[in-house]
Amino acid sequence: MNNSWKKTLVVSAVSALAVSNHAWAEKLPGEGVTVQPVQSTVAEETFQTLIVNKALEALGYQVKETKEVDYNVGYTSIANGDATFLAVGWFPLHADKYTMAGGDDSFYRKGQFISGAAQGYLIDKKTAEQYDITNIGQLSDPKIAALFDANGDGKADLTGCNPGWGCEMVIEEQLNAFKLRDTVSHNQGNYAAIIADTISRYKKGDPIVYYTWTPYWVSGVLVPGKDVVWLEVPFSALPGERKDVDTTLPNGKNYGFEMNSMRIVANKQFTDNNPAAAKLFEIIKVNINDVSAQNMIMSKGKNSAADIEAHANGWIKANQALFDSWITEAKQAAL
Repeated sequence: MNNSWKKTLVVSAVSALAVSNHAWAEKLPGEGVTVQPVQSTVAEETFQTLIVNKALEALGYQVKETKEVDYNVGYTSIANGDATFLAVGWFPLHADKYTMAGGDDSFYRKGQFISGAAQGYLIDKKTAEQYDITNIGQLSDPKIAALFDANGDGKADLTGCNPGWGCEMVIEEQLNAFKLRDTVSHNQGNYAAIIADTISRYKKGDPIVYYTWTPYWVSGVLVPGKDVVWLEVPFSALPGERKDVDTTLPNGKNYGFEMNSMRIVANKQFTDNNPAAAKLFEIIKVNINDVSAQNMIMSKGKNSAADIEAHANGWIKANQALFDSWITEAKQAAL
């Protein structure tokens, strides 16, 4: 074999090795694996779901378009393997849904994706101060309840919670426990439409009483402490497996709901087979104030699918080092 030919062989072998090493280095843990995210029909949960989707894509997973489903359907679908994960599982609010769909035997749930979510009842500050209303229990007085009557039936019109969300079960439990059935109407349906009407009534100067949660845009429009005030409850009263839970906060206030976290709930078989995704689901975190800010932008009209996609991309770019650290740690889990 002449020297020229030998040199060609050596160069070819080295080049092949370099390409092979490069291919090995670039191989991602999610390659060849398809993921099906689900979320509720609340558009304000799309932003945080997209951030998780994009992190999974960075790990090589093929992420299908997110399906919008009722929470109950979401948990059942994940447990059955028809869907992969829900980015916005509300806990402890969804404790009963989680348990009924299979609990820890069916699901993987580690980490706190978004922490510090509050919820409860509020009324306009003007009425609260004029009538010294601090507690939802005061609405058992027909005269106090009638202040919030929007349709002339003499009962307070409480802007409530959509069926299936979980919060409606708490409200229904408390209407009974606090003896408010005869004086308060729990208005349910399309929350976005009902709260829009509530805000319109506030702007006209009418008294309002409503349920809401954070992160959500409502508290950026009706600002607690400035426009509205939180109402306490007479005592703790939760449904189902949480019936003995004390909702009193460390500061002694009791707003009737536990502080919640948004947690990623995934199919257990999927995470058993995909340690990179499991690690991502455990460590990924988004600041609740960032979600509120994005929700506020949506409330002002920037709420198309393209808009929300741009918001998610913008958030990742602004937090690139954090995002990259999730990907690095998740990749390590697959080694």
